[in-house]
Amino acid sequence: MITLTINGLEVSVEKGTTVLEAAQFLGFPIPTLCHMEGLTPYGACRLCVVEIGEGPGAKLVSSCTYPAEPGLKVRTASARVVRARKMILELLLASCPQSKTIQDLASKHQVTQQRFRQEYEDCILCGRCVRMCEEQMMAQAIGFRGRGQSRSIGTPFDVPSEVCRQCGGCIYVCPACSLRCTYTEPQKAVCGGCANLSPPCLEKDPFHDMMCYMDPCVACEIKKP
Repeated sequence: MITLTINGLEVSVEKGTTVLEAAQFLGFPIPTLCHMEGLTPYGACRLCVVEIGEGPGAKLVSSCTYPAEPGLKVRTASARVVRARKMILELLLASCPQSKTIQDLASKHQVTQQRFRQEYEDCILCGRCVRMCEEQMMAQAIGFRGRGQSRSIGTPFDVPSEVCRQCGGCIYVCPACSLRCTYTEPQKAVCGGCANLSPPCLEKDPFHDMMCYMDPCVACEIKKP
C-alpha cells in the first residue's frame, strides 16, 4: 500500500492508483473531461490538474495520469489550481462554446466570460471517442490524424471504415456533441443558467490559499433559504 496526503488527509491506496482515483476515494471532487471510467487515462484536457509538493518546488500535474507516490502531498483546490482550471475552461469555451458539458463546468467553476476568439469547433481532441472505439468496442475504426493545428479525429484517409458498426458509442461519450447549447454570441459564451455563480466562501482556511472543494458546497447548502 502507498500512503500519501491529499488536502491534509492521509490516505492509503494500492500501488498503481492515480492521484485522481485517490482523491475520488476520499470524496474530493476534481473536474474531468477526457477522463472516463473504463477507458485508459489520456491527460488531454488538463482539467484534473492538481498541485503536488510544497514551497517553490510545488508543481501542477494532471491527476488522471500521475501515479500515487509514498509521501506525496497533494492539494486539489489551491489558488494556483483554481486559476489554471479557469484558464483551461476559458480556452475550451473558445474552442467549443456550444458544448453543454463545457458550459456547465464553466458555470460551476465561476467562469463568467471567456476572453479568447471563439472557434465553434465540434471537437476538443479529448480522445474519448478514439479510446471508446478501440478499448470498449474493439473496432479501432477512428483515430487521431495530423499534428498541431491540423490534428483531427477520423478514419484513415477519410475513407468509410469497414469495421465501424455504427454503434454510436463515440457520440455517446463525446462531451462536445452529446448536448449542444443554442447561443452563438460571444457575450453569451457562458449562459450561467445551470449553476450558482456567486457561492459564499468558507471562512476558515488552514492552507491559506485553499478554495472550497466540497461538492455540493457546504456553505452554499447552509445558506440556502
